[in-house]
Amino acid sequence: MHSPSPEGGPSTSRYVKKPRLDLGPLTPEDFKDGVMLAPMVRSGALPTRLYALKHGANLVWGPETIDKAILHATREVDPVTGVVSYEGKSKAIFTTHPIEKPYLIYQLGSADPELAVQAAKTVMQDIAGVDLNCGCPKPFSTHGRMGAALLSNPDLLCSILTALRAALPPEISVSAKIRLLPTQEDTKKLVERIVNTGISALTVHCRTRNMRKTEKAIPERLKEIVDFVRGLGKDVAVIENGDCLSLEDAKRVRDITGADSVMIATAAESNPSVFSPTPLTDLSQNMVPQYIRLSKYLNNHWSNTKFCAVQFTGPNVLFTRAQARELTAKLSKCKDYASVADIVGEWTGEHEFAEIVKAIEARRGRRPPHQLLLPHVAAVAQTPEYETAAKEIQEAAKTTAEKEKEASASPTVYDYKTPPTSQGPPDSALLRAPLSAVNDMRMPIPALISGMDDGTPTPTHPVAEASP
Repeated sequence: MHSPSPEGGPSTSRYVKKPRLDLGPLTPEDFKDGVMLAPMVRSGALPTRLYALKHGANLVWGPETIDKAILHATREVDPVTGVVSYEGKSKAIFTTHPIEKPYLIYQLGSADPELAVQAAKTVMQDIAGVDLNCGCPKPFSTHGRMGAALLSNPDLLCSILTALRAALPPEISVSAKIRLLPTQEDTKKLVERIVNTGISALTVHCRTRNMRKTEKAIPERLKEIVDFVRGLGKDVAVIENGDCLSLEDAKRVRDITGADSVMIATAAESNPSVFSPTPLTDLSQNMVPQYIRLSKYLNNHWSNTKFCAVQFTGPNVLFTRAQARELTAKLSKCKDYASVADIVGEWTGEHEFAEIVKAIEARRGRRPPHQLLLPHVAAVAQTPEYETAAKEIQEAAKTTAEKEKEASASPTVYDYKTPPTSQGPPDSALLRAPLSAVNDMRMPIPALISGMDDGTPTPTHPVAEASP
């Protein structure tokens, strides 16, 4: 494994200075017209965030990290791959990489304005924005007056946001994620106070504090709140969270709520490619092996890698459900990376990352507003520039397996001649590919990464682990 060097200093002759993305600071507009990866305990690890970005997530939220935990961590940079790890006493508290910095929202758990500011300043060189967790109902948050407990203490909630906005440089965005209160009137009163703290975006999980994810979300309540925020004249993006299943489903959610953007949680936990107009199928072959290869290359902790990989589920086209279950059962018994060698084949994690880099580069310089959500999509889709960029993105998002299959396939032999290329309109799925305009300020993206398991609180739901 690679040996990180504290504070990013070179420690070996293999150290190479790596370029990083150089995009402008986040604005409220960057939180609009998009589909985002939600903050998820354990599941929101670095490999998952990278795959979400590869397949079209506009922005990605990291898992909640408690203020005191990050304050006692040591920042280290892998001298070979450039991965940034905030190391605790026994494991990494938080890991990231410069490639995701312009898209990364660091979610903070805090119940103290001063500690919140200190924690945010600790990581601000590696992130694009800070989001205050005001909605987690789990005991590890609420017992410390954090998460959903802040909903009952609006003075403290708003004092933390105000302190963050005042102390952080303007290029670091500040946002919050809340849940609905029992009544609309109380929710609007709280929202009004929050948007007056200077935040750029507000995510509303369309469940109340006492509701669990097994209960159906109530997005119909959000429309009135969205209209209320706009009526206040504040340039604050409102993001819906709760029961969105895919990029396609995001359109339905947005139609119901009027929200500026939509955030996906559980569906992305099951399949990080749901941000694509054409999510991957047969995940036992097209996601699990690739994810494990990348995770090993990242030096992601095995227990976290297995936690994520055994949750991947989706439609099976070429393989049966029984085959997928067999692989999951086998994976759940594995104790380390060495024991999954027969599942993943060659350890080509560096190549997996190169594919991710290529897909992000195809965005052409800034965060891609998903054309599916934009009112002018039909007009945009008719331009030659759109069609060219869409093809590049579709090609970049292909899996290694798909490319290998295409390369090995023999060309079809026709009796007379190859049919001419279709002159009709491009495929409808292609027209919904995420795109953005060229930005010459975009710098090349580094070609390597590594990291460790995100240090996060108790998982949202347990997964059986084999004894070490």
